[in-house]
Amino acid sequence: MKSDLVIVYHRQPYEEVEIDGKVQFRENSSPNGIVPTMKGFLGKAEHGAWVAWKEAEDTANPGFDPVIEITDSFGTYTVSRLPLTAEQVRSFYHVTSKEAFWPILHGFKERYNYDPVDWPTFRAVNWAFAEAAAEQATDDAVIWIHDYNLWLVPGYLRQLKPKATICFFHHTPFPGPDMFNVLPWREEIINSLMACDSVGFHIPRYAQNFAAVVRSIKGARLVEETETPAALSATGVALNDRRMPLRLEHEGATTAVHTNPVGVNFDYLAELARHPKVQARVEDIRADLGACRLILSVSRTDYTKGNIEQLEAFERLLVRRPELHGKVRLMLVSVGANRNMTAYAEIQERIEALAGRINGSYGSFEWQPVALISTAIPLAQLVAYYRAADVASITPLADGLNLVASEFCAARDPDHPGALVLSEFAGCAVMLEGAIPVNPFSNASMDAALDQALAMTHEEAASRMQALQRSAKSLDIGVWTETEMAHFQQLRAARRGTVTPMPGARPAA
Repeated sequence: MKSDLVIVYHRQPYEEVEIDGKVQFRENSSPNGIVPTMKGFLGKAEHGAWVAWKEAEDTANPGFDPVIEITDSFGTYTVSRLPLTAEQVRSFYHVTSKEAFWPILHGFKERYNYDPVDWPTFRAVNWAFAEAAAEQATDDAVIWIHDYNLWLVPGYLRQLKPKATICFFHHTPFPGPDMFNVLPWREEIINSLMACDSVGFHIPRYAQNFAAVVRSIKGARLVEETETPAALSATGVALNDRRMPLRLEHEGATTAVHTNPVGVNFDYLAELARHPKVQARVEDIRADLGACRLILSVSRTDYTKGNIEQLEAFERLLVRRPELHGKVRLMLVSVGANRNMTAYAEIQERIEALAGRINGSYGSFEWQPVALISTAIPLAQLVAYYRAADVASITPLADGLNLVASEFCAARDPDHPGALVLSEFAGCAVMLEGAIPVNPFSNASMDAALDQALAMTHEEAASRMQALQRSAKSLDIGVWTETEMAHFQQLRAARRGTVTPMPGARPAA
């Protein structure tokens, strides 16, 4: 059965486990996260499909059914599992996407590595994704493609499904022309994205950067824009942009530019934080801390996440304020996601060495200044730490959005509000009013932010946390889902010629 909504993403929409020699598909253990969020769209479609990859030794005989039907709490939908060899995955994902695209998207030109890129393989994999999506889609389906590793899929899909409504969503930052145009494949990428009916971003700055790139490469005109709504323009933040592009035009064709930040499942996290078992864990954590105050930082191991800068700032805190020895701890959760990549292994080694140096230099039998956690923590346990901590310090050097900050806010207790130190270069900084903004490239800014957080009165912390929670809840996952669905309906109706095309961005405040 063909589908009227097809989601194209690299991850499969379930957890695949083997029990007694048989493969079982388990629904994601938590409803929080990007995969469960996107699965929610499948339940709203008449029939939905999901396209992902699955590794196979022989793509002609993969040893698994390429297309299966799944029934879970989200409904019944089709999953198309594109067989890719380990070498194809390494080439298109770990090399081209992570060594060439990732550093440019995040502004780390010095880490850009062109030499090992096999562009024909990247094209071939993207073509295979496009074919798999086209096979599942009705002629006028909405086909929703996610993230930069599938940049060429829209252009190929437009050839295969000319009447489809093709949408693309970026979950990373998008740089301006001076950075993006380092990529030698820039024109091919932009030609593909301009084949979309809509290209989506988390915040206005990334949308403006995209519009500038398209103008620089294609000479496209910005034919519609609007004032950025107040909900996406927190005061004094580096990523603020006062205008949002809405439509680009080139050679008689228009592409919508859509701005809509993904949120967290705020109510679920708040309820989980109040669960008796979580509350009991919170009490245990606070009992273990005793008189110590806990600074919490949670991220993946990546040079963009600022983990090294976070540790250096904490070390400087101990150097300049010896009265805090024995009275403050840093729990750094830095989970490795690409252990087979040299760049990430080097970062992890530096993190471990720095944490060891701090503990060796300042720790004692009774007090370990840094607790470094390098494995994923189950959500309920993580929420307990969110609730128990005194300060969350989220200081990436660059981040498309960052949902940890909003998760921390959702988990807080009004009687113990805590403080949020937040990098100005995390996309979520433009929407979370009440954080202490910090420039992670400045030692003075990092030092002052930690001092401010630790010195904050209960009254100020409570006032700031109320503002933070209002912000996070007003742009939660439900709002994102409703806005995206309305956007799809407008685009699809416009392609059918039943209404005048309308932009999908929120109205200006």
